[in-house]
Order: sequence, then C-alpha cells, then structure tokens
Amino acid sequence: MTNKLLGRVVLGVAVVLVGSQLVPVDTSNPPAEGAMAIPAGEAGQILKVACMDCHSHETVWPWYAHITPVKFLVAKHVKDGRRHLNLSTWGALAQERRDHKLEEIVEVVKSGEMPEGSYTWLHPEARLTDAQRYALTAWAEAERARLHAPDPAAAPTADTTVAAGGGAVPPR
Repeated sequence: MTNKLLGRVVLGVAVVLVGSQLVPVDTSNPPAEGAMAIPAGEAGQILKVACMDCHSHETVWPWYAHITPVKFLVAKHVKDGRRHLNLSTWGALAQERRDHKLEEIVEVVKSGEMPEGSYTWLHPEARLTDAQRYALTAWAEAERARLHAPDPAAAPTADTTVAAGGGAVPPR
C-alpha cells in the first residue's frame, strides 16, 4: 500500500510540473522608450553587467527562465526589479523622482543589498568589488549633483573631469 501511495504522489507531482510548464510567463522586453543614457566608462559597464537584466527592458532571459518552477521566480524577480527601478523608462521620471532613484542606488549599492545574492549566485560577473561599488555610487552621486546644478546639461558627469578652463574633458 505504501508503494502504491508513493507512486501516486510521484505521478501527481509530475503531472503538476508538466502542466505548469504550459502556463505562460511574460518574458518580453517592451520597447525602451525614454531609456537612460548609459554612461561611458566603468559605471556604464557595471550598470550593464550587474543591473540591466532586472532593471530595464533589455533583460537577457537565460534558458532556465523558461523552465518550471524557476520561470515563475525569475519573471517575478524581473517584474519587481523593473517596478522599483526601470532604466528603460528613466526619461519619463520627473527630476525629483530621478534624484530619489539615484539616492536609492547609492544606498542599496553601498549597503551590498544590490545586486541581490540570488542574482549574483548564477551571474558571478555581477558581483561587485569595493572599487566597483565606489565607482557606481560616485557616478550616481555625480548624477544627483548634475540634476541640482543650475544648468544640468552643462554640469560634468562622473565620467568626465573639469578642465582648468572650466570645460568638461572625458577621462583618459
């Protein structure tokens, strides 16, 4: 009787797993309208490697994002990430909202909360060194300063330096 019950449980679990594979999960990447201009240099590279998969419409969906039950977890993770910060819709945010999001970037990167361990476990290239954390937070702080400048378009960014004459010069 025990073997018969165990067989039914195994069969039931198999049916549920196979059946749930048929449940669609949205793994689309909507158009990136108003996307943030990714900065040149180290900060831009860090954003691409450690942030964009969950915080933009440029998600690279890995093979396991299509397998039950992991597909549900990955889709929820990306949906939540886009809801908290979506670099693909950055242009639609008011200046005050951008400032707040940049402030949050500084907080979560400095604290080590981001990138999340569940992401870096499968994407070791997204693990940030202290120097990378510093570079990303320095960029976000410079962007915040630029937003508060009298003429934000003319203010230097984290990927430029100010020349002696006052003009911005790209780093070497």
